[in-house]
Amino acid sequence: MGSVTMTLRTGLLSASLAKRAATTVVAVPLFVLLVLWGPFWVFQLFILAMVAAAVWELTRLFAHAGTPAYARLGVVTTVAVAASFMSPWSPLNLAIHPLVVATAAVVVVLSAPVVLGERPMIEPVARTLLGIFYIGWFLGHAIWLHRIADGPDLILFLVGVTWIGESAAYLVGSTMGRHKLAPLISPNKTVEGAVAQVVASVAAAAALGWLLLAWPMVHVLLAGGILGVVGQFGDLAESVMKRSAGVKDTSGLIPGHGGVLDRIDSLLFNTPTLYYYAVLGGLS
Repeated sequence: MGSVTMTLRTGLLSASLAKRAATTVVAVPLFVLLVLWGPFWVFQLFILAMVAAAVWELTRLFAHAGTPAYARLGVVTTVAVAASFMSPWSPLNLAIHPLVVATAAVVVVLSAPVVLGERPMIEPVARTLLGIFYIGWFLGHAIWLHRIADGPDLILFLVGVTWIGESAAYLVGSTMGRHKLAPLISPNKTVEGAVAQVVASVAAAAALGWLLLAWPMVHVLLAGGILGVVGQFGDLAESVMKRSAGVKDTSGLIPGHGGVLDRIDSLLFNTPTLYYYAVLGGLS
């Protein structure tokens, strides 16, 4: 029985890896072309599309758990907050600065029960606000990151380090993982996988930083290590939501990877992290 179970597990793992690899082979070149040679407005629209898809998946997740949010209002306000990152700051366009738009979004969502005449309930309001800041605010920083000096290279560095680290965690955790990392949140994640993610993130940072960035190598390695750690908290934060809703993936939109939110969960934490590391550290 043990050998049959092991054979089945190996077969499922191989099938999953094949789907992941096929998706990666198609998606990665397209993404690199978009970031390096695509018009800036196309990249912005791509980010807004990712935001819309991810927040819609999040509202479906809440609905599956029997705790709905304001789905349409959530998509509109979340995309509006992310879109506000497209406008360069100046006193003339202060009204569409992300802080102003986010404040307006909070007012609108808090007013929804009054306008809709519903029985007062704070839960849909809270879940809608979560989507605005968890997805719209965090991923909106990708637009800012793309705009600063060496922005396109930083985007590739961010995504490459994050996804290489995640892939290492998946491979090592699924084949050699023995010690559970957070069994109540994500039973399949292991300490071995977590360590592999940090190591792979630093190694990927060294390679990508040497190719793409003019940063001192100490900053490249430190950024890689930080992304390798912070990204795991982003992954686990989404796992908390999925565990609460009793689902494995937020959708099946991306073969082998689940939904958009499943694919960008680590990036949601890592994007503002790298942006502020670069800007506050005077590196870009």
